[in-house]
Amino acid sequence: MPLSNREKLLVIVSNAISVYSMYMKNPDTMPKGLTMIDSVLKAIPQDLKKELTMDLIDEVFAFVSKTQSELS
Repeated sequence: MPLSNREKLLVIVSNAISVYSMYMKNPDTMPKGLTMIDSVLKAIPQDLKKELTMDLIDEVFAFVSKTQSELS
Protein backbone atom coordinates (compact mmCIF):
# COMPACT_ATOMS: atom_id res chain seq x y z
CA MET A 1 0.00 0.00 0.00
CA PRO A 2 1.58 3.30 -1.07
CA LEU A 3 1.87 6.24 1.29
CA SER A 4 -0.78 8.93 1.08
CA ASN A 5 0.30 12.50 0.36
CA ARG A 6 -0.32 13.41 4.01
CA GLU A 7 1.91 10.55 5.16
CA LYS A 8 4.61 11.65 2.74
CA LEU A 9 4.36 15.21 4.08
CA LEU A 10 4.63 13.98 7.67
CA VAL A 11 7.81 12.06 6.85
CA ILE A 12 9.40 14.92 4.91
CA VAL A 13 8.50 17.59 7.49
CA SER A 14 9.78 15.41 10.32
CA ASN A 15 13.02 14.79 8.49
CA ALA A 16 13.49 18.49 7.67
CA ILE A 17 12.93 19.43 11.32
CA SER A 18 15.47 16.80 12.41
CA VAL A 19 18.07 18.08 9.94
CA TYR A 20 17.45 21.66 11.09
CA SER A 21 17.87 20.55 14.72
CA MET A 22 21.20 18.97 13.83
CA TYR A 23 22.32 22.26 12.26
CA MET A 24 21.28 24.07 15.45
CA LYS A 25 23.63 21.87 17.49
CA ASN A 26 26.55 23.13 15.40
CA PRO A 27 25.64 26.63 14.19
CA ASP A 28 28.92 26.97 12.26
CA THR A 29 27.60 24.48 9.69
CA MET A 30 24.20 26.15 9.31
CA PRO A 31 23.61 28.05 6.09
CA LYS A 32 23.30 31.76 6.88
CA GLY A 33 19.73 32.91 7.48
CA LEU A 34 18.22 29.42 7.33
CA THR A 35 15.03 29.04 9.34
CA MET A 36 13.14 25.89 10.21
CA ILE A 37 10.36 26.90 7.81
CA ASP A 38 12.94 27.43 5.04
CA SER A 39 14.29 23.95 5.73
CA VAL A 40 10.83 22.43 5.46
CA LEU A 41 9.93 24.33 2.29
CA LYS A 42 13.18 23.33 0.58
CA ALA A 43 12.54 19.67 1.39
CA ILE A 44 8.96 19.48 0.09
CA PRO A 45 8.56 18.37 -3.53
CA GLN A 46 6.64 20.86 -5.65
CA ASP A 47 3.68 18.52 -6.16
CA LEU A 48 3.11 18.27 -2.39
CA LYS A 49 3.54 21.95 -1.49
CA LYS A 50 -0.10 22.72 -2.17
CA GLU A 51 -1.07 20.33 0.64
CA LEU A 52 1.42 21.69 3.18
CA THR A 53 0.01 23.88 5.95
CA MET A 54 1.50 25.72 8.90
CA ASP A 55 -0.78 23.67 11.14
CA LEU A 56 0.84 20.47 9.86
CA ILE A 57 4.34 21.86 10.42
CA ASP A 58 3.36 23.00 13.93
CA GLU A 59 1.80 19.63 14.73
CA VAL A 60 4.89 17.71 13.60
CA PHE A 61 7.23 20.12 15.39
CA ALA A 62 5.27 19.78 18.64
CA PHE A 63 5.29 16.00 18.40
CA VAL A 64 9.00 15.79 17.57
CA SER A 65 9.89 18.23 20.36
CA LYS A 66 7.77 16.38 22.91
CA THR A 67 9.19 13.01 21.90
CA GLN A 68 12.79 14.23 22.03
CA SER A 69 12.32 15.80 25.46
CA GLU A 70 10.71 12.61 26.81
CA LEU A 71 13.65 10.55 25.55
CA SER A 72 16.30 12.82 27.09
